[in-house]
Amino acid sequence: MLNCTKMQFTETPITSLVRPHPETLIGLRKLGIETVKDLLYYFPQRYGSVSSGTFIRDVKHGEAVTLYGQISKLATKKSFKSKVPMAEGFLGDSTGKIKLMWFHQAYIAKMIPEGSLVKVQGKVSANGTILNPEIESIAVIPDNIGDGLFGEGVKAGLNPVYAETKGVSTSWIYHTLQRIFKHKDFATIEDNIPADLREKYNLPSIQTALIWIHGPKNDGDATVARKRFAFEEVFFIQLKNQQIRYELAKEKAFIIDTNVEKFKERFGFPLTDGQLSSLSDILEDLKSGAPMSRLLEGDVGSGKTAVAALASYATITTLPKNQNYGHLQVAYMAPTEILANQHFESFIKLFSHMPISIGLITGTGCKKFPSKVNPSGWTNISRPQFLKWVESGDISIVIGTHALIQKSVKFKNLALVIIDEQHRFGTAQRQKLTRKHDLVPHLLSMTATPIPRTLALTLYGDLDLSVLDQMPSGRKKIITELVTERNRKNVHEKVLEELKAGRQAYVICPRIEESDPDKVGALIAKSVKAEAAKLKKGLFKDYRIEVMHSKMKPIDKEKIMKKFYAHEIDILVSTSVVEVGVNVPNANIILIEDGHRYGLAQLHQLRGRVVRGNHQPYCFVFTDSKSEKTADRLDAFKTAKNGFELAELDLKLRGAGELYIGKQWGISDIAMEAIKNLKLVEAARKEAKTIIEKDPKLMKHSLLAEALAKKEDVHFE
Repeated sequence: MLNCTKMQFTETPITSLVRPHPETLIGLRKLGIETVKDLLYYFPQRYGSVSSGTFIRDVKHGEAVTLYGQISKLATKKSFKSKVPMAEGFLGDSTGKIKLMWFHQAYIAKMIPEGSLVKVQGKVSANGTILNPEIESIAVIPDNIGDGLFGEGVKAGLNPVYAETKGVSTSWIYHTLQRIFKHKDFATIEDNIPADLREKYNLPSIQTALIWIHGPKNDGDATVARKRFAFEEVFFIQLKNQQIRYELAKEKAFIIDTNVEKFKERFGFPLTDGQLSSLSDILEDLKSGAPMSRLLEGDVGSGKTAVAALASYATITTLPKNQNYGHLQVAYMAPTEILANQHFESFIKLFSHMPISIGLITGTGCKKFPSKVNPSGWTNISRPQFLKWVESGDISIVIGTHALIQKSVKFKNLALVIIDEQHRFGTAQRQKLTRKHDLVPHLLSMTATPIPRTLALTLYGDLDLSVLDQMPSGRKKIITELVTERNRKNVHEKVLEELKAGRQAYVICPRIEESDPDKVGALIAKSVKAEAAKLKKGLFKDYRIEVMHSKMKPIDKEKIMKKFYAHEIDILVSTSVVEVGVNVPNANIILIEDGHRYGLAQLHQLRGRVVRGNHQPYCFVFTDSKSEKTADRLDAFKTAKNGFELAELDLKLRGAGELYIGKQWGISDIAMEAIKNLKLVEAARKEAKTIIEKDPKLMKHSLLAEALAKKEDVHFE
């Protein structure tokens, strides 16, 4: 066995401590487990309590039983007469063996490795076999269920249950971890959390927390261990955010004249209280001389673009320093080409009365407004000419996609950067646009993804937060209905009615293709491809139907959306990739299949696709789930006033680990669970801020500096 030094132990390859079977090695790589640290931080999905079980010798015909034992001779077969695919094997304990059979579930044989310890629940048939039992891998056999056959068991406590794959069972993970805990170098693992913080918040040491999370004696141990790891993850996110804030505070920015009253008249409607409050925050930042770093969070249709336009107006009407001519510049970055084009057209309408140029740069080309040939319209221009005009300051507002952050794009007086749907861009991408100038541009990030306050405090610790929680007056309310399969015909007839009136529709499905019902863990749900095929054959055979999904290339998704925007498609059947940043005013009806498979915030985002136009919007959510919890969630979706209310409810009802938003940012389930706890988040934020204020470079906190350097940027990149 490898003798590991103090700093090397957690980086030791698993293969140096154990010699896994080739199939296990493939499984470990699939799970991303290569080192000791990877396995130590591969936390249980849940814990199974040690419930009372029966010895095999004591089972009776017709009796429902719970048995614990070791699986053997598990194989795929076909039944003698009907040739039905099946799995067959034996369960053994210290008192005997019993036969297990699964009809139409041949995959079971591939799911449970030979020799695995399992818990089996089912009914004993007349011939002494258990047919189609529930089976679950376990780490150890409970103390009172004949575990003498299998070696040392757990005297008391909870059984950890891990996400498994072929070759890697809960039992294998558990026993390998026990070897790691007994290794002489386990005690030398250094703790990332300073001792004074652990003492202050009653957090266990790293060794204790690891032992407790993988083998708690009771619920209390498990809770304390999870709290420690949640605090650790949130603390390091906050530490990084506070460092960014500290560095930014040392920079200088353009001082911007904030007289925007005249421009408000361009909108033709009064601003909401939320817009006025957010605008006030932004204008204070713009005239401060310190770089603004603010997130504007608001529902789809809440008026973020109007606020961004007012900030842009303030910027371009401010003269560059020591000049009595020219304009400061604005860069407006959008995540997709179609959204960038939409912003370009919106800004032309708002700023066409002013003597300024507006430019658009995307992967497919460059545009400029106004055109010399047509002063009221735009023209295509060459990329070199576009870049020349941006660098000279002749184009005041530059709108674009990722193309904006390329090295070739240079500004003369970039004073304000606006990033739409900011979660599509990581911290590093934001900094590429804001940190390549002598004076740091002000940054206004925007998102239409409502998230709970605790999550905002964690993810956006480097940004100040403004919220738009009202909708402009006159906006038509979406008619939302929860429907079952038996009402499908009525819904389709409503869609047909809207299509005949010249409108367009979305149909959203959870899957891209039909799943294999014989595959283990298969998700039985509507698929984009199958649903599109059905619609083309049925009631909608005379309409133009296309599909879109996440496995398509970005350029192909852009083409589909352009066709849909131009009304060259009547029904777009898609996965949830349409949920953010798509604006097709003529699409006023959306059908969401298997609605119970989405979080509330995600459902709200999908529904937001049909609020852009002047036509009455409709949202129909199909679900046949019998779950009371699901019914509560979907009822809340139908009645909630706004996305923020739904986001908080989603966190409460659905569980933090299931929140779609956490997956977007790469935050672990354990940290997402902590997001429910405002006190924990605020404590982590406060401690990180205190440390950075006293030691911004972490010169006196070498362990923190080293750990922080290894942490990945949690923002979506």
